[in-house]
Amino acid sequence: MSTTSTNPATNSAQSPSLPFASRADQLVGSVIDASTTLLAAYDHDIVKFGMGAPAPDMLPAKDFGRIAGEVFDPSNFTYGETKGEPILLEALHDYLSATDQIPAEQKGNLDRLLITSGGMQGLDLGFKLFVSPGDLVACESPTYTNGSATAMSYEADILEVPVDDEGMQVEVLEEHTARTGRPPKVIYTIPTFQNPAGVTMSLPRRERLLSFAHRHRSVIIEDNPYGMLRFSGESLPALSDLSPNDPLIFGVRTFSKFVAPGLRLGWIDVDPEVRDLAVNAKQTMDTCAPVPNQHLVAQWLSEGGAESHVEVLREAYRERKLTMSAGLERHFPGELRATDPDGGFFLWVTFDDETLNTEQLLPTALEEGVAYIPGPAFSPGGSFTNDLRLCFASNTPERIDEGLERLRRAIDRHRA
Repeated sequence: MSTTSTNPATNSAQSPSLPFASRADQLVGSVIDASTTLLAAYDHDIVKFGMGAPAPDMLPAKDFGRIAGEVFDPSNFTYGETKGEPILLEALHDYLSATDQIPAEQKGNLDRLLITSGGMQGLDLGFKLFVSPGDLVACESPTYTNGSATAMSYEADILEVPVDDEGMQVEVLEEHTARTGRPPKVIYTIPTFQNPAGVTMSLPRRERLLSFAHRHRSVIIEDNPYGMLRFSGESLPALSDLSPNDPLIFGVRTFSKFVAPGLRLGWIDVDPEVRDLAVNAKQTMDTCAPVPNQHLVAQWLSEGGAESHVEVLREAYRERKLTMSAGLERHFPGELRATDPDGGFFLWVTFDDETLNTEQLLPTALEEGVAYIPGPAFSPGGSFTNDLRLCFASNTPERIDEGLERLRRAIDRHRA
């Protein structure tokens, strides 16, 4: 799986007559999303550690089957309000309020919420509203490159800021700004159970990042898909909790990680003025998120399905993470370092052998029946060649053990 762009605009010498826009060269695509097509080419059993998706047994399918019969009527198979169906906005706000996921100052206020077609549309709206060609966007390194790729699609310059066990190294961002005199227009961060590293930004770093953003008027796009999936450790406030009603914080959330990715539903939590502009921007994209799916999720939330379901997820993901961590120690003693997240979906694995190229290893791994995402897929600059991301959320403990055995065989074959 190569991280090289397959964008036809990069082959302009072969198609000189096509008048591509200047930004077309920055449409780099997603190695992560492309893995779905890659796997379809194989007909043998593969343990899938690649895509960050809940396992089928972790979806509330029975609830949805029952509710669908009630809400999937002709009146809901039409266009809806761009900001979201009122029934979902109210149910979502009630759920977030009841679970203390929004600051007290914002409770009772629906003017900050907009329902999106998945979390990715939330990211697209944020970069669309705040990034002009040539603007600097700072992102974590490694990072979720679907996010940085979206910034690049609006012709941003990308600054990769290293990550350690406490998340983004904000001091590196400060040093770069002091040295160049060029602060980022936007800071893209996944501070809680970061994708791909699984690490969580410490409270001092969160406060330092907010201080930096306020000094330089940098917009923070806070991508928070996994925040409610903490299964151990002490909870930390989101950036939006530390700085309530802050117009510089563009919060992006999704139903994909705790409900189902195929629903293509998410939401943004932003200043009301920004929300109004986001409505205008969304109307140029898709008019509205899928209306039947909004009614489905709204009723599920209203019935209280989310509370018990999230508890089930937390316990299951805790067991799966522990299984994967133990399996890595058993199958690769003294050969690698792996992160130890308190929630979310992912382990980030770094092999001590720097000559082990995880992109070159992947074809052998797929032949052995295990899939992962190579490290360079999480760096716009193609770094992390001896790293990879493993998703523990998408398989049972038994399948996790089997997948790690296959990875062991693949590495032994590759080295031989």
